Amino acid sequence: MRIAIAGASGTVGRHAVRAATERGHEVVALTRASGVNVLDTSAVRVALDGVDAVVDVLNIMTPSARKATGFFTAATMSLLDAGAQAGVRHHVALSIVGIDRAPHGYYAAKLAQEQAVAAGSVLWTVQRATQFHDFAALMYGILHAGPFRFAPRGRVRPVDTGELGEYLVVLAEGEPQGIAPDFAGPREESLARMVQDYARAQGYRRKVPEISVPGALGRAQRDGSLLPRPGAVLAERTFDEWLEKR
Repeated sequence: MRIAIAGASGTVGRHAVRAATERGHEVVALTRASGVNVLDTSAVRVALDGVDAVVDVLNIMTPSARKATGFFTAATMSLLDAGAQAGVRHHVALSIVGIDRAPHGYYAAKLAQEQAVAAGSVLWTVQRATQFHDFAALMYGILHAGPFRFAPRGRVRPVDTGELGEYLVVLAEGEPQGIAPDFAGPREESLARMVQDYARAQGYRRKVPEISVPGALGRAQRDGSLLPRPGAVLAERTFDEWLEKR
């Protein structure tokens, strides 16, 4: 197969590229580095010539829900319009578990992306995944005041990005499913404990106190709204195994 990966150089995309290559597929990287602006439908159309499936793992780092929504919907429409013109048979989009139960901020933007995928003319699969193991590193980097670090309370079931990237390729090989079963890590973890363990692994020796992130999204993180539904597909690598490899 010829598989195009939008966001091929990102956290999940690089694993999807590796997995697709190892499984014998021809990979088309849709990145600025490869000369493709995903918001330019005509450029994407050229890149998708002969492509069987698109795996969309694009991301944007912004605290603005409006900006994130604008990016995800525009990029999705560009990929779908170009895909329809090129004869792409399957569009696979990565999303987040629980966003319909907590449609706030960035999650609202991902929900808008899902709606754009469903409205397109290319047959599709949306794969919702739980937070990545790397989420602990992100929280460690964000939640600090001077030299002091904080650990947000939350119930999470973190997943390995390598396993997720490979699973997305497997989905692309198959038939479109619509909303697929959730993809999650092997066990529930305390987000605060993950951040504290990550801090120790980085050589941070101060105490890392737990805090409750305010707002609707913080509550959803604590009350289990972002955990997978029954019947989820479970990955194998635990957070502790990921941290040990780091």
